[in-house]
Order: sequence, then structure tokens, then C-alpha cells
Amino acid sequence: MKDINRIVIHTPDAPEPIGPYSQAIKHGSLLFCSGQIPLDPKTGEMKNDSIEIETRQVIMNIQAVLKAAHADFEHVVKTTIFLTNLGDFAKVNSIYEEYFGSSKPARSTIEVKALPKGANIEIECIAQL
Repeated sequence: MKDINRIVIHTPDAPEPIGPYSQAIKHGSLLFCSGQIPLDPKTGEMKNDSIEIETRQVIMNIQAVLKAAHADFEHVVKTTIFLTNLGDFAKVNSIYEEYFGSSKPARSTIEVKALPKGANIEIECIAQL
């Protein structure tokens, strides 16, 4: 039986998925956003000149997906950050705080060996709509 509460969220303002998944799924009042890496949605190219540039692109991609679901960073209740180098934690935190401000969702940060397309950061989130 088809789940009528499951809605696929897609926007051309975020990168096309690079595999068999959706940018986000809305189920009831929750929005599950797939992990975003620093792909430029217009060119499909990686923006990876520095961890700061990567982080900003990832967060802008998340912002576009949230907007497509009529949400913003204040709706985000949980994020997971994947980093290939935990030494970048302070730089990522500084940029993250610029966008999330006082909303401060719950968060996990995990160091991983590798990420798709050689990215150094990936962020996924869950939002309450």
C-alpha cells in the first residue's frame, strides 16, 4: 500500500542526487533531508577550494532543500555532520553558527575516512514542519 504521507521534495536550487535517493522526504510533519556535499547545483561541480567554501556550499544546498519544503534553519531539530578531518571542526562550527544562529538543533559530528566525490564535509538534517 502506498504511503500517502510520504512526499518527495525536490528543487533545482540544490544539487541533483548522485544516486538512487531523494533530496528530502516529507513524512507527516517531519522532513528528512539527505546529506549534502559541496556540489554547485548550477554546474554540478565540486566547490572544494577550502573547508570554509565547502561548508558554505553544503549549508546553502541544505537551505535550498528546506526552502522547497517551506522551511528554514529554525525548523531543523537534528543535524549530522560528517568530516574527513576533525581538525576542521572549529572552522565548520564558525560557519555553521552563522546560518543556524540561536536555533541550535541537536547535532552529531563524525569523522569519516572518505565522502562521495572527494568531499571533505557532508551534512544531513531532520526538520519539524
